[in-house]
Amino acid sequence: MQKENLIKEKTFSFALSIIELYKICKSQNEFILSKQLLRSGTSIGANVQEALAGFSEKDFLHKMSVASKEARETQYWIDLLSQSQLVKFDETKYKAEIQGIVNILTSIVKTLQDKLKLKE
Repeated sequence: MQKENLIKEKTFSFALSIIELYKICKSQNEFILSKQLLRSGTSIGANVQEALAGFSEKDFLHKMSVASKEARETQYWIDLLSQSQLVKFDETKYKAEIQGIVNILTSIVKTLQDKLKLKE
């Protein structure tokens, strides 16, 4: 399986997990941080989808870089929710999933950056 397909599947699955966490947050009357989490956590996969439809390698790289930034932002919101104890949830699953996504996106971005530098 190609990395692009793996990341597409992982980010879609993660978005579904984030929607579930958002529901947990809402049920515990947390509406502010959870909205930020919902936005960043679901936009990772949306940016990956856009990257896969990119019209050039540079376009692909740009969208994957945005997805990587959104993933790191999502890590921040998960950590903040966890450490602030505003919401009771098992952060272990979410932290493991997002770390795996960040690692894959970082690898994709760095590999393509190196490839594009060689072409210059």
